[in-house]
Amino acid sequence: MHSIAVEQQRGHVLLIAGDAAVRRRAVQVAPSANLAALGVVPVPVLLDSTVPSDTTYLDGARDPNTVLTRLRTAAATPGPLLVYLSGRLTVDRRGRRLHLCLAGTTAASVRHTGLPWEWLGSELRERPAGLTTVLLDLAADKAAWPLLQEYGSLPAPPSVEVYGVVAPPGFAGGGNGVSGYTRQWIEQLRSSPGRPDNLRLHALAVGAAALPPGTLVLPTARELAARPAEAPGRAGYGGGVPDGGPSRGRESGADGKRDGVHAVAGDGARELPGGGPDPRPHIHALATAGRHAEADALAQAWEAHVLRAYGPASPEATHWTEIRADLARMAGDFRLATRLWTGVGVSRLARQSPDAPEVKGAAAGALYCWTQLKDRAAAAEAGPELIRLLGALPSLDPRHLELARQRLELLRDATPIGR
Repeated sequence: MHSIAVEQQRGHVLLIAGDAAVRRRAVQVAPSANLAALGVVPVPVLLDSTVPSDTTYLDGARDPNTVLTRLRTAAATPGPLLVYLSGRLTVDRRGRRLHLCLAGTTAASVRHTGLPWEWLGSELRERPAGLTTVLLDLAADKAAWPLLQEYGSLPAPPSVEVYGVVAPPGFAGGGNGVSGYTRQWIEQLRSSPGRPDNLRLHALAVGAAALPPGTLVLPTARELAARPAEAPGRAGYGGGVPDGGPSRGRESGADGKRDGVHAVAGDGARELPGGGPDPRPHIHALATAGRHAEADALAQAWEAHVLRAYGPASPEATHWTEIRADLARMAGDFRLATRLWTGVGVSRLARQSPDAPEVKGAAAGALYCWTQLKDRAAAAEAGPELIRLLGALPSLDPRHLELARQRLELLRDATPIGR
């Protein structure tokens, strides 16, 4: 949180429990249990501030206007603000607007009994940057999930820092207990020395929460890249390895499969900048155990943290993109792996020689994954950028570039117009 002037010495914590997410009579997210657990955490710890603060609990509210009034009061506080929301997201099918379901909200009544998501943004939009955090532990129903996939995120004002998870419909829930993400957030607050910053807490909670496959993790790496980068050392936990660290000088094999996660796994005892254990061995263990969604969610969270701390053009950010690229390859997601490896190659080429092993290795990884991509339309879409990268490497075997060009031509000829 930013420092607050003397006349602004007052904060607010607003905890909102919406309707429970239930599937086949089994509770997936129990908002009341989440609020009860957060309620025993000292407010200065929750808010990361020692200023005098007000706390508002809303559990079981049925009238969205009541929630709006409390939200408006909280937004008017001049100091730091934390808003926590837990429950079920749905959609007003007539207007295709997202709503947080309140107690008693049904598909037929959502327009009158749900809290429109846009109200949250409207009330928080005018607050100064750096003073507002929104923490989410949500599940989307079948009506809301396609809209979230279309958005790729949850809409929020740029002045608000949003951390949290939105689970997809149809997952097996944890019963009436505290949700995994909220539980791990609280556990990290209790067990970490000092009070970690919110981005670090989020990263640790994501990694330990055993999230359902496909969970939307917020903020996305793209959203973190769009935020102003902090100077190195300001964030609580720098997760990257600069050039010259364990990843330097790794050559790719003949098949182009640079096993980035394996290559760094033996370095688990090394402390990362800012202190704390290296998360990469844990990520590697998840991936090799077939828990690819969890491995990628944890890697995305750390990539997001590094983007925030060092900036999107930093060697640290590039290193974490390499890790995510290799995780995608291990999971068989060659479309994502191709895109990430190509991006790594372009990023490295901007600051390294075309003959650098890391540049050639990224290009080899991208080329290998592209050749494994069976979706013709996806391969045709990814091909031009990859070929531009290959063409910028004078020491590359020219046969690779020629074969790539030939494949792209075949793909274009075979891909129906309009796909």
